[in-house]
Amino acid sequence: MLKRIESKPIRTVLRWQVYATVVVALGAGLWAGLHSAISAILGGAINQIADLAYALLVSGGGIRTAGNTLRTLFRAEAVRVLLIVFLLGWVLTSYTDVIHPALFLSFVVSVIVFRTAILVKE
Repeated sequence: MLKRIESKPIRTVLRWQVYATVVVALGAGLWAGLHSAISAILGGAINQIADLAYALLVSGGGIRTAGNTLRTLFRAEAVRVLLIVFLLGWVLTSYTDVIHPALFLSFVVSVIVFRTAILVKE
């Protein structure tokens, strides 16, 4: 069963993250070759996976009180951070040809793009 993310700003920003990652990967690929492009894709994907988990956790219905809202937000942020740490560690240890500048540039761009959700109108 697929769960739908109800928030239009979150859906929009997740889509923007994919576009930004592709742009960075194309630039990295032209700059330093295939491994650089793969590294950029992995860097963007790490944050996109974590942000998707965050969005799925906070988009659940049935939150009625301020306390439940805060608990949900803190839990979602904790899951997001743990996923980022785990996935970064996994990529850095398992992909031996990683190009670090491309990976981290794409990751940072993806983080910045996610924070622009506040600019998207419902």
